[in-house]
Amino acid sequence: MHRFRSLAAIALLLAGCRSARPHLTDYANPMLGTATLWDSVDLGFRPTRRTWGAETFPGASLPNAMVQATPVTQFHSGSGYQYEDSVIYGFAHTSKGHWNLCHIPLLPVAGEVTADDYRSPFRHEREEARPGYYRVRLDRYGIDAELTSTLRCAYHRYTYPEGTEKCLVANLARSNEHVRDWGIRAEGPCEFSGWQQTGERMCFYARSNHPVEGIDTLCGTDRPVVRIRFGRGTGPLELKIGFSFVSEANARENLDAEIGVKRFARVRSEADAAWEELLGRIRIEGGTERQRRLFYSSLYRSFLWPSLRSDVNGDYTDAAGRVANKGFRYYTDPSFWDDYRNKLVLLGLLAPDVTSDVIRSITDRGEIRGFMPTFFHGDHASVFVAGSYLRGIRGYDVRRAYDLLVRNATVDAPGGRRFLAEYIDKGYIAEQRIDDPVTQTVAKAAVTKTLEYAYDDYATALLARELGDTATFRTLMPRTRNYRHLFDPSTGLMRGRLADGEWLAPFRTEYPYYEYMYREANAWQGSFFAPHDPQGLIGLYESPEAFGALLDTLFTRPWPGYEVDNLSCFIGQYCHGNQPDHSTPYYYCFIGRQPDTQKILDHCLDRFYGMGPDGLALAGMDDAGEMSSWYVLNAMGLYTFSPADPEYLVTVPLFDRIDVSLGDGGRWSVRREGSGPRIARITCAGEPVDGWFVRHDALAAGELVVHAAAE
Repeated sequence: MHRFRSLAAIALLLAGCRSARPHLTDYANPMLGTATLWDSVDLGFRPTRRTWGAETFPGASLPNAMVQATPVTQFHSGSGYQYEDSVIYGFAHTSKGHWNLCHIPLLPVAGEVTADDYRSPFRHEREEARPGYYRVRLDRYGIDAELTSTLRCAYHRYTYPEGTEKCLVANLARSNEHVRDWGIRAEGPCEFSGWQQTGERMCFYARSNHPVEGIDTLCGTDRPVVRIRFGRGTGPLELKIGFSFVSEANARENLDAEIGVKRFARVRSEADAAWEELLGRIRIEGGTERQRRLFYSSLYRSFLWPSLRSDVNGDYTDAAGRVANKGFRYYTDPSFWDDYRNKLVLLGLLAPDVTSDVIRSITDRGEIRGFMPTFFHGDHASVFVAGSYLRGIRGYDVRRAYDLLVRNATVDAPGGRRFLAEYIDKGYIAEQRIDDPVTQTVAKAAVTKTLEYAYDDYATALLARELGDTATFRTLMPRTRNYRHLFDPSTGLMRGRLADGEWLAPFRTEYPYYEYMYREANAWQGSFFAPHDPQGLIGLYESPEAFGALLDTLFTRPWPGYEVDNLSCFIGQYCHGNQPDHSTPYYYCFIGRQPDTQKILDHCLDRFYGMGPDGLALAGMDDAGEMSSWYVLNAMGLYTFSPADPEYLVTVPLFDRIDVSLGDGGRWSVRREGSGPRIARITCAGEPVDGWFVRHDALAAGELVVHAAAE
């Protein structure tokens, strides 16, 4: 008897220990980033229209999954969902946070509806979002809608008022993209399938727990919708839906493999467990409740893109439109211009297997199209591949990827780098002369391209050296200094030049452009980009003090109040709401003014995340996780100043201790001693660190300790 009591006591003790450990998915809020900023004090200008927010979605998904089951409150918005909206048009099954996707929107309805009028009002007090789960009350119909998901499937549960006829509207003629064609058909007593053709074809196979009594088309003034009728049977309507970008047969196979006979509660629990495991790869101690919630919400948001495109059997549709199966998981392109800076490094740390398959995917597309995928200006796949390889990620054919990167850097042809011949010949891209350019002027974005091409050359050169290609290394390394050709010593800023070398004039340093000289930036925001050569950039000035004075001006000269898409939330001219100058605050470290870097970082971490009256806004677009990853890495005290290099710039962590379980089985620990913006010293495995950088492999040798102090 005593023995059993002892075992019971031990069991209770163990249970108590487990319950004392926080459930990390309780901290992660998928709503973060769905709200829009309207306050001119927050934005830095007086808005005359809705500004671009973080454009995130609150729906159910798994890490890097194919399916994002999420509400649509307006089509052709960033993610399909805007927090300030009050109606829902349907629940779509793809979302990124840009102006595309939102495939196959479905909405449960009851009573009479038309193709023009079926949307339902909703209220946030009857709405809930957690990693892998979303719930909302559709007020028009009195329906409680719940969504959960697997990698390739969605599970819908709709609780109707008792005795109500259960119907579903499928608006397959709409998405956030141009819909070219669609189809739907019954497959059996409780099953139906279909597809929607946009830029890619997404297929589905659905199985319900109520018989399908009919499928009919409702015509309206705009476009038709399909109504699926399930009768008045008792109990909730449950829909298990498999998806595929190959075929309806594959969608059914995905459904059988991932959901099968599982019930809603089990699928939801497994989704929660998947996120708990991923979030648990970084454990933090200390900090405030708000900081912990922002940290895990940002970590969650960092792992939703790129998105899976291959099926459980390995099939995928390749860049030529052919069905292929090459033994790896096929993913979408990363949002390279945005997230090469930090998010793709974070992905490699925690999910190197996904990183390997993403590299295999972009290589597969590159070999079909002739070039490694590009995004906006530079390659940045170069930074991704080089940084991943140098950090020890090896699950792909690096030679095949490298050959494409070299082709991107050396061959001027459609599909590769734009204006490459001019860049190679002149050492810079010449901007065209445009009289009276305005914010939305579209030209070459020549300054931004030149600076970013120089960094892409550096990344490819690193890989060339690692792989023993000395000739390519010697070709590319001199080009890494091309950023210098656009340095204007009279202003201390990077400035556009004409083909004959003449500076563009007039030069309005504070005026922002969409794609003239700079991409989504002004001269202040677009000038401090040489992450591979910070000392070389500083050396262009009369002295480090002169460089520091210009940085001071960047962070103190007030934003003139320009209202322009993509630019919001400022510290002087510095814009945290967009990516171009996200690495600028760290330059103070290279001129003996590290505390000034930390003060700016601390301000950004505190001020530009969880903004607005509901605490759900970010400073700007999350851009597939870049904004979120910036928070995660800086909160850890390790930033990817030069993501192509296998090292991290050390800053003061936000938390007392951070324990990281890497996806390759390694472990890191970072600890902060003391407080304040000044780093008195840094030690790793008990040994002093010289300078501000710590190498990737050194972090595995022992605890990194940042000794912080007041100034």
